[in-house]
Amino acid sequence: MAKGKKGSKKKIFIFGFLGLLLVVVVLMVVLGGNKEVIVSVQTEDVGKRNITQVVSATGTIFPIEQVILRPEVSGEIVELPVEEGDVVSKGTLLIRIKPDVYVAQRNRAKASLNSVKASLKVREAALEEVLAEYERIKGLYEKGLASESQLERAKSAYLQSEGSLEMQKASVVQATESLSEAEENLARTAIYSPMNGIVTQLNVEMSERVLGSGFSQGTHLMTVADLTQIEARVEVDENDIVLISLDDTTDVEIDAFRDVKFKGLVSQIGNSAETSGLGTQDQVVNFEVRIKLINNNSNIRPGMSCDADIQTETVKDVYSVPIQSVTARMTQPNFGGGEGNGDGEMKAKDSGPKKPDEVVFVVDGSYAKKVTVETGISDDSFIEIKSGLDGTEKVVTGPYRAISKELSDSVKVMVQGGGGKGPRGADDENSEN
Repeated sequence: MAKGKKGSKKKIFIFGFLGLLLVVVVLMVVLGGNKEVIVSVQTEDVGKRNITQVVSATGTIFPIEQVILRPEVSGEIVELPVEEGDVVSKGTLLIRIKPDVYVAQRNRAKASLNSVKASLKVREAALEEVLAEYERIKGLYEKGLASESQLERAKSAYLQSEGSLEMQKASVVQATESLSEAEENLARTAIYSPMNGIVTQLNVEMSERVLGSGFSQGTHLMTVADLTQIEARVEVDENDIVLISLDDTTDVEIDAFRDVKFKGLVSQIGNSAETSGLGTQDQVVNFEVRIKLINNNSNIRPGMSCDADIQTETVKDVYSVPIQSVTARMTQPNFGGGEGNGDGEMKAKDSGPKKPDEVVFVVDGSYAKKVTVETGISDDSFIEIKSGLDGTEKVVTGPYRAISKELSDSVKVMVQGGGGKGPRGADDENSEN
């Protein structure tokens, strides 16, 4: 009997303990499920600012005016009076190619012209003689002293002599043009500077043979450039090119002058795309934009790398918030007025794909409130708010995870100090991790 009572008490104790444990677990689940979520955030006041939209691009420095010199005749360089870096004036002799062959060609062409001119005089004299004979026979024929066949032979001789004279005149014109060509080729053996500038590149040396451009592209002899007029040629992405206009103000930083910002104006916008990586996942479509530098520096050299910030538009005294405060959220489906699917459920109206709304979260007391806004232009840190805010709000500026995922209407928030005064930085990235 004693053993039976002890067994019953043991069972009661075990089942009681299990029941108590079950009650504790249920209470923990119930109380834990009712626990309110609190999100830590940073905020910043909505304020009015001046915002300048900037398109950034990289490129290379070029002179606005430069000439690549190539010879039009082939031969050996016999005179090279300049060196790379020399300052030259328009008309300065830069290179002379050995002219002997072209002098001989000129002399032959001159002799040929003299020969055909002499032949022309002979033909003119012959024509005069034949013409006189024709006129004599014609007079005799009219008097009945010459036959018709004699008249026809005299006329034929006259016409042949006249045609021969015209051919000789054409030969004179041809020989004259040949002489002009020979003289032009001779003149091309001397190459003069077409502009005032600097020899920025010299690719040949004395006694070197060069190939004229008559049969190919020709040898690149040198480049003469005007370094008083400099421009930056930068590559702009296809999505940004539509924002740029002629005469947009630009800040240009040249890698060799990191402590100096050069001012410039957009002088030319490319119309043809320059595509790299065509047909691959890395395909990039850019357009060339040329920027004329206003404050030049004599130490700037063609080929230097540069970065350009093109100021495309400026708005003044507008409401703005930090860029990272604006996020995109999809509108909840609207079931109002929907149609049944036959199972008693309502389907949302099919209005096609919807564009997500641009929203910010403002702090209303201890809670977050989602506000749909219309945005305008932006700079590196702030974005213009055209509608949705009146300037009295505090917008959530971070962390990034909270803005992009965790926050929604009526979520309780706890405001932390600092942060949120610029584009998303390292602190936001760390908060994600």
